[in-house]
Amino acid sequence: MKSISELLETTLAKAPCWAEARYHRRNSQSLSVQKGLVKQAKSNLTSGVGIRVFVDGAWGFSSTSDLNPHALEKALRQAIECAKSLSQLKKSNLKKLPETKLARGEFKIPGYENLKKMPLEQKLHAVLKAEKLTRNNSALIHSATCVYNEIFEDKIVVTTDGANASSQLARNEFKIGAIASRDGEMAESHESVGRTGSWECLFSRATLDEMSDSAAKLAVDLLSAPKIPGGNNVLVLSPAMVGLLSHEAIGHTVEADFVLSGSVAQGKLGTLVASPLITLSDSGIVAGVEHSGGELLVDDEGVLTTKTVIIKNGILSSYLHNRESAAIYGVEPTGNGRAWLYSDEPLIRMRNTYIEPGTQTLEEIISSTKEGYLVDCPLGGQADATGEFMFGAQKVTKIENGKLTKMFRGATISGQAFEVLSTVDAVSKEFLLDLGSGYCGKGQPAKVDAGGPYIRCKATIGGVQE
Repeated sequence: MKSISELLETTLAKAPCWAEARYHRRNSQSLSVQKGLVKQAKSNLTSGVGIRVFVDGAWGFSSTSDLNPHALEKALRQAIECAKSLSQLKKSNLKKLPETKLARGEFKIPGYENLKKMPLEQKLHAVLKAEKLTRNNSALIHSATCVYNEIFEDKIVVTTDGANASSQLARNEFKIGAIASRDGEMAESHESVGRTGSWECLFSRATLDEMSDSAAKLAVDLLSAPKIPGGNNVLVLSPAMVGLLSHEAIGHTVEADFVLSGSVAQGKLGTLVASPLITLSDSGIVAGVEHSGGELLVDDEGVLTTKTVIIKNGILSSYLHNRESAAIYGVEPTGNGRAWLYSDEPLIRMRNTYIEPGTQTLEEIISSTKEGYLVDCPLGGQADATGEFMFGAQKVTKIENGKLTKMFRGATISGQAFEVLSTVDAVSKEFLLDLGSGYCGKGQPAKVDAGGPYIRCKATIGGVQE
């Protein structure tokens, strides 16, 4: 009996053009507990093959969940027909994909087998325990929610020009939410972590008990915290806030498909776009960081996920590419072609996006700040192709004469990303990837991570205008 890899190779041997076959099997589990009750215990298994071709300057794509050779050949014919039809309407100036070094062999990230062997009952027990600990932490906690998600990924990518790579990884995340109330006033907090690997790697920075305690205490503390006065201020952004800025407001603007559509980064290669203290990268594997939420060895086009330095010492030095955009720009692909399911076409997506650490300590940065705010615990937000952004933050602490003083809540920070990064005058040694839970959205989801050091900059912080 032929292996799946051999089936894909046999199918592509019948292609009269460049073709790619991508097998993907995903097994996911989700557990959710609220107020001591199991709200969700869900499992899902999906598998199939996506086939993509490039014919006369146009792409064609088809997918099937049937691994029968006849079904695969039918999907190949359908993809070719789609490409031929589209070539009559919309042609690329690119007639064929240039040669590039493609991945061959097995690419496995540790933790997959250990996580799979762990009984589901043990994971559910941990979710129930975390929710109970959070809810019982204080009489002021009105309710608590705990969610655990895991995804097991098996992929094989074969192309007619040489890729034949199989990959295997597991991603998991743990989320704790707490709502505190007093005298009609309510405050909410969240703690979350997302990793690629085993169960244990989720709690390498904080134990489950510590996460529960932190979520509950922050919710209670926020009850007494006033809303922040608005205005342009000096801000010290935490690694999580730096990650949100790096991913949402910078990362998306340098994805080459967005650049070609006219993002703010268009035409800025080689120009100064940030403080010389800023070096920003995107990588499948981050040196010195284990189990990052966006860890990836090979992308869904069969390209190795090398480190891409986007901004080097303040100068924009690279965009993020798939094979097509790399050919258009005359550069090597960066390993950023990613698809969520076998039935999705690969898009240019980030992996782990971060600002490189600097030379100062956080203590030194705070002690040298006369007046400003330490901003932490992101609540998400939005950014657009112009680099304009607005992000929420759960926890903001006033800095006065080099010391942390009172806490505020309900803050938003906003500005234009490149302008904000141009004001950076301090970057810490401390470094953390801290956005591994949740998903990035761009037509289809993607698991990513982001972070960096603490940075000091200037931006608008919103709240109650005095």
